[in-house]
Amino acid sequence: MPEDQYAATRHAAWLGAAALLTNEVGQVLLVHPTYREDGSWVLPGGVVEHGEHPHVTCRREITEELDLDLPLSSVLAVHSFSAHHPDLQPGTHCPGEVRFVFDGGTLTPGQVEAIRLPPEELSEYAFLETREAIQRLRPVDGQIMLAAYRARLGNTATAHLADGRHIRDVPALDRHDVHVRYRPLWDSPLRPGPVPERLPVQQAWAWCFIPDGRVVVVADPGPRGALPMLPGGTVETTDATREDTVHREAAEEARLTLTDPVRLGWVLDKTGEVYGGVGPNARLRLAAQVTAIGPAAVDPATGHPFARLLATPAQTAALLGWGQPGARQAKLAADTAHERWGLPAARAAAIEEIPAEGCG
Repeated sequence: MPEDQYAATRHAAWLGAAALLTNEVGQVLLVHPTYREDGSWVLPGGVVEHGEHPHVTCRREITEELDLDLPLSSVLAVHSFSAHHPDLQPGTHCPGEVRFVFDGGTLTPGQVEAIRLPPEELSEYAFLETREAIQRLRPVDGQIMLAAYRARLGNTATAHLADGRHIRDVPALDRHDVHVRYRPLWDSPLRPGPVPERLPVQQAWAWCFIPDGRVVVVADPGPRGALPMLPGGTVETTDATREDTVHREAAEEARLTLTDPVRLGWVLDKTGEVYGGVGPNARLRLAAQVTAIGPAAVDPATGHPFARLLATPAQTAALLGWGQPGARQAKLAADTAHERWGLPAARAAAIEEIPAEGCG
């Protein structure tokens, strides 16, 4: 076949490159273009120019759009977008697109303060939780953002998508539609020692460690996605001790059998709003060793089963959306597990789901 005929048979597509950037509590950076008629937002990034490599494009676009010079650590997602996708705006002559999403890392407060937008191209930026971010993105852009975000959180391989859908096995965080919810309440530091007598204890949650040093996280499904949390919950009048609360809740939510729970400290809830505005109260944080995991079952409090995930303490802190206080609490929990039970420091690994049948 002559070269010109061969060249004509080759698939042609646009190339794009974007960056996933977050702040210190895990909220995703989106920018608002001035040129999109539908008002949708995007990840920072842009079009790969002739002869340019995607990673070069991404760094160039970050500099042009945000006035930041940032390294890129990995490719979080690669997405193939067809020429006939319904998210294409009418009149757009697109032959299809392959888009790379790079990990631009976590911005420090100083870097956030230094962001400067080109006003002719971008009108504003915002750091948003993923559940809010997908409301501002076109649907397929939201699917790509979530896949990239979860690939970073879950320490999985690069996500490969076609028209917004995974083309290989769907990772656990995507399968259960897990989102991170930033909770400013947990900016309150973990306080050591006993809870003052004047403060009622409304909740007790535990870092539940399996023998390899990882932690069990449960994800509560809902109409806007599943929210991760530690096993635990509200103290009931039938609980003789706060440790009994943890034992009961861990069994109900995750079918965990625990031993030797130890108190790490407590967090002050100044308003008790979630309990109807009861006023100042304490929420206990404990660490415990998991000795058995039973088959998945329906949680009696919610009427549905929770997803059960295994994550390192650092991954758990990121999933919980507790910011820097959560990271410090995760380290304290891991150090306690090592000193008390001789558990190793968890190695970096992909977040995975506990099988429905559990394990002994």
